Amino acid sequence: MSAIQPKPRDRLIVALDLPSLEAAQSLVARLGDAVSFYKIGYQLAYAGGLAYAPMLADAGKRVFVDLKLHDIGSTVAEGVRRVARLGATFLTVHAYPQTMKAAVEARERGLQILAVTVLTSYDDADLAAAGYECSVADLVAKRAAQAREAGVDGLVCSAAEATKVRDIVGSKLKLVTPGIRPAGAQAGDQKRIMTPAAAIAAGADYLVVGRPITAAPDPRAAAEAIVADISQSRS
Repeated sequence: MSAIQPKPRDRLIVALDLPSLEAAQSLVARLGDAVSFYKIGYQLAYAGGLAYAPMLADAGKRVFVDLKLHDIGSTVAEGVRRVARLGATFLTVHAYPQTMKAAVEARERGLQILAVTVLTSYDDADLAAAGYECSVADLVAKRAAQAREAGVDGLVCSAAEATKVRDIVGSKLKLVTPGIRPAGAQAGDQKRIMTPAAAIAAGADYLVVGRPITAAPDPRAAAEAIVADISQSRS
């Protein structure tokens, strides 16, 4: 894993996959200082949530904008520049060589580019249906190697592949793993999942957690339990 690790609390990224800006603001208020890092993805972004990114940054929180950019190079570059001006820490792009190259060249203001290898809702059958003739593991390995060569700052991958990906990219790139589920939690639409402690032990730097926190009766307690799990894992 990366040579310098943040504190356990700062390794948890809560996914604000909520229907409105008001709902996101209410959850952030409930979580208080238990959480320092938030992800804004499609659902909240398309509900006006991108405007929340600079507000979170001004409040001392870090922001992960998860838009998975993928387009012609000039369009990707303009998108990267716009997100950088929101004060975001992380931005995702799909791990295609041309897309990663454009994103890396356009990053500014401390924005870090994360390349998405294969979505954690995909398995080998899904790849076959999409026309790929390789396994998830093989495609992740190929894209990880391409991402390393492109000079991105990190990768988004399943925790199940974190150890193998770490061997490919070395210690400098950050590994961000979604599909994190505490023991006993439902998998939902994720297919390649892992517990927080196991993900950290596998080499993950940051864990993205959504519904186990956002849908919990006590979101703050749920977040604190995950941070405690991170603290007890061997990293």
